[in-house]
Amino acid sequence: MASKVALKIAIAEYPHTSAIRDGSIPIEGVEPEFITVKPQIGAFRRMVRGVEFDVCELAPTTYIIARAYGAPFVALPIFVMRRFHHAGLLVRPDARVRSPKDLEGKKVGVRAYSVTTGVWTRQVLIDDFGLDASKVTWVVDDEEHVTHLQLPPNVMHAPAGVSLADMMARGDLAAGFAANAGVGRAGAPTGGWTEVEADYPDLFQNPVALEAEYYARTGVYPMHGTIVVKDSVLAEHPWVATSVYRAFNTAKKQWLAKLDSGEATSKSDLKYQELRKIVGSDPLPYGIEENRKTILALEATAFKQDLIPRRMSMRELFVETCL
Repeated sequence: MASKVALKIAIAEYPHTSAIRDGSIPIEGVEPEFITVKPQIGAFRRMVRGVEFDVCELAPTTYIIARAYGAPFVALPIFVMRRFHHAGLLVRPDARVRSPKDLEGKKVGVRAYSVTTGVWTRQVLIDDFGLDASKVTWVVDDEEHVTHLQLPPNVMHAPAGVSLADMMARGDLAAGFAANAGVGRAGAPTGGWTEVEADYPDLFQNPVALEAEYYARTGVYPMHGTIVVKDSVLAEHPWVATSVYRAFNTAKKQWLAKLDSGEATSKSDLKYQELRKIVGSDPLPYGIEENRKTILALEATAFKQDLIPRRMSMRELFVETCL
């Protein structure tokens, strides 16, 4: 590592990654060129379709699908976003949906079938509440990031020029995911979309209690952002994996200290302070063993939901040195 390796890196700005982006925590042996893509969804698409970056934050479901279809990049066990999914599925009051099974035979709006929010929510509904997801018509209004993905027959596209928010408002949908994942936006989510008020009740009335019970019972803590590195980079510079992991871990430790001291008070910080009440002192655990149950749950449900053509092993999904 006599001279530094120049790498293009596309990661979003978070309190626990800002010290990497501003250079106060270096990535040993790396000369980073940080590329900002807003929203980060745009970077997801550019990475899985054109492999534009050397290191990139990806939605984990998008990553698993891309890897199953031969994408030339591999993940590090760094997960920069976490949340549970018992909240955020909104229902029309007149749709007669009082339990997950009531969604069968109805239409539900989600930005794309493979969006990670939808995948994790369906995992809960299928495994814990007996939903037959094949009996739900999933209505999408965006492209899938991975173009190789073959959608199951119960996925349909919204009419051209009609948003999920429009469909929900006029009663064409019985339910839809909140915010950018569904009925809370109009326009393309990779840019130019506008927020739409979605004033509908959640399917579950007591999501926080359900999330605490779910975690205590399963040990599964859904992740959203994961970090991938190009295979070609690791083939030439295998130490990059360790350097990147160490930098992210150092940045997170500094952030955790700010959480402990009360110095960290952003909206994101407060969200993770609340999650600490369920998952413990580290609301962003990195590493394979700390996340094994969660990784296995996502891979299994991706296969169950017809998102990947075959099962994927840990060795296929993560850098060898991390295992």
